[in-house]
Amino acid sequence: MSHPHDHAHHHHDPAGGHAGARGRKLLFAFLLTLLMLVAEAIGGLWSGSLALLADAGHMMVDALALALAFIGARLAVRPADARRSYGYGRLEVLAGFVNALTQFVLVGFIAYEAVTRLLHPGEILSGVMLVVAVIGLLVNLLVLRVLHGHAHDDVNMASASLHVLGDLLGSLGAVLAALAVRWLGWNWADPVLSLLVSLLILGNAWRLLRTSAHILLEGVPEDLDVAEVERALHQADASIRDIHHLHVWQLASGSRMATLHAQVSGGDGADAVAAIHGLLRRQFGIVHVTVQVDAGPCTDHARDCLGQGHL
Repeated sequence: MSHPHDHAHHHHDPAGGHAGARGRKLLFAFLLTLLMLVAEAIGGLWSGSLALLADAGHMMVDALALALAFIGARLAVRPADARRSYGYGRLEVLAGFVNALTQFVLVGFIAYEAVTRLLHPGEILSGVMLVVAVIGLLVNLLVLRVLHGHAHDDVNMASASLHVLGDLLGSLGAVLAALAVRWLGWNWADPVLSLLVSLLILGNAWRLLRTSAHILLEGVPEDLDVAEVERALHQADASIRDIHHLHVWQLASGSRMATLHAQVSGGDGADAVAAIHGLLRRQFGIVHVTVQVDAGPCTDHARDCLGQGHL
């Protein structure tokens, strides 16, 4: 006979208390990025600089990305309802995934334009380019400072910071290109530095894409080892004879969850369930846990319940 013992389902978002501050940071970053986008687009067209136009294009994507991140942060704290029993926290991860994909499109655009400029160079007004690029650099430093300090697994804020970091690199590249054009006459520096910046953006975008996809696929949090969690659970209470059918995943940023079967001897398993909850919360930061207590051998004949299957 097996008896499911489920804890009360309070789907708590650990970052919920900071949602308002995060939303304000993202909104401020969006407004600054939007203003700088207009300035760089005008400056790029005026000066003929690909580096400025590429950074303006990047900022256009980033303005959308920051808007999505802001909306995601607001929706993520909405309470669960009849259709979304876990709430809307995963929207943050989805926004991060989409934002990473947009970076790949942007890199392709920059590469195409850079090759075209190398084959067909044009005149560049380096003075205008330099002034706009320096302003853009300062604005991006300010925005990055505002967004600094997000949790390491907060992919929504991480994606927003990634976009701003890409802008920062783009502005820095534009400053260097403007100096090279102005003082050395190297017009080719404009498209070449644009290509180098795009490669840096590509690496960061790939890391964000991999992280967000891992969460969307309900993979084990990267800093957790399921085997280690299982070993610890075996020691949680003297009545525990076996732990199996263990699944650990992350619903959204910092929101870790687990389900498992625990075979116990004697009693109804209430003490074992309490010990499991306490251990997972203290040692592994897993707050939402569902435990099924088995008084004897596991009666669930699902493939991954037999033996020691894990997700």
